[in-house]
Amino acid sequence: MTDRGGRGQGPRGGGGRGRGGFSDRGRGSPSPVRGAPPRGGRGSPAPAGRGGPPAPPVQPLNLPPANIDARLSSSAMDSLVSGLSKLKITHGEQPPTRPDFGKVGTPIKLRANYFPLTKLPEKLYEYDLKTTPAVGARRVKRRIYELLEKSVAFSPYARYSAHDGSAKLISATPIPMDADGYMTIVVKHYDEDASEDDPTSKAYEVTITFVKELDIADMQKYVRGDPDMVSYDINPGTAALNILLAKFATHNGGINVGKNRYFFPIRTQNEANYLGNSRLLVAYRGFFSSVRPVYNQLAVNLNVATTAFYAPGNLGNALMAFYGARGGNANHFIYGLRVKTIHLGYKKTVRRVGSKSATDAVFTHEKWGKISVSTYFKKQYNITLKYPSELPLLDIGTKDKANMVPAELCDILPDQPYRGKLLADQTRDMIDVACRSPAENQRVILQAGLAKMGFVPSPDSSLNAIGILLGQEMAVVPGRVLPPPQIKYLGNHPTQIRDSAWNMKDVKFVVAAPLRNCMALSIGVGGRSEFSGKDDPELGRLLNEFTDTCGKCGMNISNVRWTKHHINVPPNDPGKKNSKVAIERTLKSGSKPDIVLVILGSDDKALYAAIKYLCDVQLDVLTVCVVASKFRRAGGALQYQANVALKLNVKLGGTNHVLSGPGPLSWLNQRPTMLLGCDVTHPSPGSVKGTPSIAAVVGNIDANFVQYPASMRLQETKKEMITKLSEMVIERLIAYRQKTNKLPERVILFRDGVSEGQFQTVLREELPQIRDAFRRVTPQGQVYKPKLTIAVAGKRHHTRFYPVDEAGTDQRNNSNPKAGTVVDQGVTGVYTFDFFLQSHAGIKGQARPTHYTVLIDECGFKADELQTLTHALSYTFARATRGVSLVPPAFYADLACERGRCYLHDLLNGLDNVSIGGSTNSEEAARQVYEKAEKIWGNGPGNFVRQRMFYI
Repeated sequence: MTDRGGRGQGPRGGGGRGRGGFSDRGRGSPSPVRGAPPRGGRGSPAPAGRGGPPAPPVQPLNLPPANIDARLSSSAMDSLVSGLSKLKITHGEQPPTRPDFGKVGTPIKLRANYFPLTKLPEKLYEYDLKTTPAVGARRVKRRIYELLEKSVAFSPYARYSAHDGSAKLISATPIPMDADGYMTIVVKHYDEDASEDDPTSKAYEVTITFVKELDIADMQKYVRGDPDMVSYDINPGTAALNILLAKFATHNGGINVGKNRYFFPIRTQNEANYLGNSRLLVAYRGFFSSVRPVYNQLAVNLNVATTAFYAPGNLGNALMAFYGARGGNANHFIYGLRVKTIHLGYKKTVRRVGSKSATDAVFTHEKWGKISVSTYFKKQYNITLKYPSELPLLDIGTKDKANMVPAELCDILPDQPYRGKLLADQTRDMIDVACRSPAENQRVILQAGLAKMGFVPSPDSSLNAIGILLGQEMAVVPGRVLPPPQIKYLGNHPTQIRDSAWNMKDVKFVVAAPLRNCMALSIGVGGRSEFSGKDDPELGRLLNEFTDTCGKCGMNISNVRWTKHHINVPPNDPGKKNSKVAIERTLKSGSKPDIVLVILGSDDKALYAAIKYLCDVQLDVLTVCVVASKFRRAGGALQYQANVALKLNVKLGGTNHVLSGPGPLSWLNQRPTMLLGCDVTHPSPGSVKGTPSIAAVVGNIDANFVQYPASMRLQETKKEMITKLSEMVIERLIAYRQKTNKLPERVILFRDGVSEGQFQTVLREELPQIRDAFRRVTPQGQVYKPKLTIAVAGKRHHTRFYPVDEAGTDQRNNSNPKAGTVVDQGVTGVYTFDFFLQSHAGIKGQARPTHYTVLIDECGFKADELQTLTHALSYTFARATRGVSLVPPAFYADLACERGRCYLHDLLNGLDNVSIGGSTNSEEAARQVYEKAEKIWGNGPGNFVRQRMFYI
C-alpha cells in the first residue's frame, strides 16, 4: 500500500471495521487530479471480468409513474416541523429535533429502496428462549429451535411466530403458559441430514418465558410525529418485526450473516464467483432487510449485499493453496471451520492448527507400538496421505481433549461464511462481484429481493399468517441537487467544476510550500527494482521531472536539493526487521531531510507499514511513498506525479485550494471556528487477541480549513467510544491557539464510525469529555465555553437512491444521482435533525450517500446552512480535485486511524513473529498484548511529524 495520489471516495473497505459483507460498493471519486488513469483503491474503477461469467445486460424495468408519496405533502411537513418546534430539548440529554427542511438546490424526485408495511398485527408478544442443558454454539441452538417449531406441542403457534436463533421468540398471537408462567418442551436434537434415531442425537429442554407485549399502535403514533412520542423507544418494536420478516428467508435457504443480512447458496459451478487467485473463497449474494421508522410510515429498507464464504472442497488442498498464496498463520483462516472427515464421516469443528505434520507426529499404538500418524492411516484405513510432511495436523477435538487429524482427510462443509480479513486480490474480486450499476441493483431488489425474502403477497406466505403485508413499490421521495461551491487557487484563479470535479491545469497552489532539503530513497525488493542504484541516470531524470511538476503547481523549487539513495531489501523478512535496519541506516547517513520520497519497487503492504512506523515514530521525518512503475512517465505518470505533489505540498504545510465566494465560507468566517473529526479503528479478524483499538482526532489550525494535524491514542480493544477524547481535544485546541493566537468560538465535530444505536452513548460518554477539554484548556478561573455542534457521519447504512428522470440523473456516471444530491424527507428520521448527502460523483457501481445526524447543536443550524456547509467542505479535501463522499474532517480522522494501523501492523495481522509470554489465562494474555502494543507505539508520531498532516 503506497501513498497513492489520493483516493477520493469515502474511507472504508478494509480491515479494522468488522465485516458484515459488501453491499453495492459504490465507487466514489476517482483520482485527485482530473483525468488521471484508474489505479484501484478507493474511488477508482475496479477491473472487470473476474470471479465468474460476465453479468447479463440489465433488463429495463416497467415501473409505475414516480409520484412523490402523498404522506410527504408540504402541509404535512410544515405541520411536523411546527409541532417539533414547541418541544424543549436540553443539549446533551437527547439529540435536537429537526429545525426545518432544506430548500436550497434544484428539486428532483428519487426512488428509495424502502417498501411500506401496509398491514400489521395489532400486537406482538416477545418471549425468552432457554435451553437446558445450556448450548453455546449458535448453529446448534438454531437447529434446536427449528425442531421446536416442528414439535407437536408448539406446532399450533409456529405459523404465527419466529425466533432469532439465539434467545428471542416473537409471536403475533399469545402463547399460553402453564401455572408457573412457562411453557417447557423437550426437543431431541439431530443434524439436518440425520434422523431422530441417530446415536449422536441429544434431548434438550426448551423453556419459553413471556417477556412483554408490543403495541403496534404506539409505533404508528411515533411515526406520525406526535410530539408526545419524541422520547419513545421504537427499537424493541422494529427488532421484533425484523425477526418476523426474516422467517421466510431463514426457512428457505437463506444464511444469516451479520445483522439482518441473508445470503443464498450457489449450487452450480457456473454461478461461483471465486475470490483471489487461490480460489479458497467464493462470493455469495443476498439481501439486507431492516424495518425503519420514517415519517407516517413503517417501512422495510431492502438492499443487495455480498459476502465471502468458504469454497467447499478438500481442506488439505485448500491449506496448500493458502500457504502458497500468503503464508502466515493458518489458524486465523480455518478457526471454527466445520468439516466432515473422509475416513469416518464425522462432522467436526476445527479448533487449531497443530505444530507437527503427519510424518513428524508420533504416538504409541497398542498393536503397532510407536508409529507416525501417516503410517497409522496407511495401516488402519489403507490411506496414503498426499501431504504427509507438507501440512500440519489439525485439532478437531473438544476443548478438553484434542483429536489430531491430517487436513486432507477433512472436507469443508458447504455454506459457511468466512469471517476473516480478505487479502488484496480477494478484496479486488469481491468488489468486482459486488459493484453493480444502480439500475441492476434496482432490478435485483424488485425482481428477486422481494421474492427471496418472502415479501411478495401470497396466501401461503409466513407473513400472511402473521398478518404482515408489504407494498411492492419503492418509496418516491423529494430531493435536491446542491450547486457546487466556488474553489479558489492562487490569484483567485477561477475553476470550472463539472460532475463535482475540476482541472488543475494552469493553476497554482494557494500557499506553496518550498522544496529544499529532500531525500529520494529507492527501495528494491528481492532484486526487483526499477533502478540499478542511486546514480542511475533514470532516477536522476525522474526526480528532475517530478521537481518540474511541483514547480508547475506553484511550489518554490529554486533551492531544491535531492539526496539520492538506493537499497535492496530481502523479500522474505518477517516483521521487516532487516529492512528497517537497512532503511534506518540510510536515512541517518546524512543531514535530516525535510521530507523523504520513498520509491518502492513493489506495492508491499508490510514494507510500507514498516517505513511509516520507522519514519513517523522513530525518526520523526515526513515521507511520501510511491510505486516506481507508476511514478515513471509510462502510463500517465505525469498525472500521478501531480497527485503526489498535492500530498507533498500539504504535508510540508502548504495549502492547495480553498473555498471562496459567499455562502458557507461567509458562515465559517463570521466567528473563529474549529472543525474536528473523530474516529476509531478496531483490530480486524485475524489480529492477535487483545490488540488495542486506535482512536484519532483531527482539527483545523487555519482559517482556510485546510491544515488538520492529528492526535492519536491506543485504547481498549474493540471499544467504539473514545476513552481519551478529552486530552486529544485539548491538544487540538492548543494547536489552534498557537497558530491563530485565540481559541475558537464555535466547534463543529464530525464523528465517524458510530451506529444509530450508539448515539446516546456518544452523548453520555464522549460529550462530557469534550466539555471537560473546554474547561481544562484555559487557566483556572477563566471560563471557556464555545458553541458546540456534533454530527455523526454514517456510511454503513443501506439507503440508496435511484433517479426517476434526467433532471436528477448523472448521465456521465452510470445513472447515479447527481453529485450534490441531498435528501431530508421521506426516508430520514421522524424527529431527528438528519439528512443524506451524496457530495461526490459515483464512478462505477452505485454511489452511497453519507447519512449525517446531528446529536447536539448549540450553533443553531438551519437545514440549509448545515447541508450546504457539509457539501462545500467536501470540496476541500486536500489530496483531490473533486468533491469526496465524506466530509474531510471525518475522512482525515479515518486516514489517521489507518496510519496508526501501520505502527501495529504485526499485531493487527496476527503474524507469526509476534510472540507473547506463555500465559494460558486469556485475560492475562490480552493484557500482555496490550502492553506490547504500548511499547511498540511509544509516544506515537514524533513532535515534528505530528504537527503536520503526515497521515494524508
